[in-house]
Amino acid sequence: VQLQASGGGWVQAGGSLRLSCAASGRTSSAYAVAWFRQAPGKEREYVSRISWDGGRTYYADSVKGRFTISRDNAKNTVSLQMNSLKPEDTAVYYCAARYGLESSYSHDYNSWGQGTLVTVSS
Repeated sequence: VQLQASGGGWVQAGGSLRLSCAASGRTSSAYAVAWFRQAPGKEREYVSRISWDGGRTYYADSVKGRFTISRDNAKNTVSLQMNSLKPEDTAVYYCAARYGLESSYSHDYNSWGQGTLVTVSS
């Protein structure tokens, strides 16, 4: 499956953004999706993941209660609603997909979007 991430931008602290990840290719097979992010000078970190049917969602502690992941399989899209954004959320956000069960480990994913930059100013 091929992925295209979008929706990044600049926002003030406390604001909201909604990221989208559009999938194409072999979307008829069940695939899990996760979001990761990488801040300047830091390692890539896990943010959230969702099962193939949307029935299971998980979040990193740092975003729990502020971010919501969802998917629309009819449109082959996965969204990440980000509320109450903080300066420390500033990063390039990547969506990733894998066939089978969802995972929080980046090495489990073999399809990656190009990344979308989120900048949160204080």
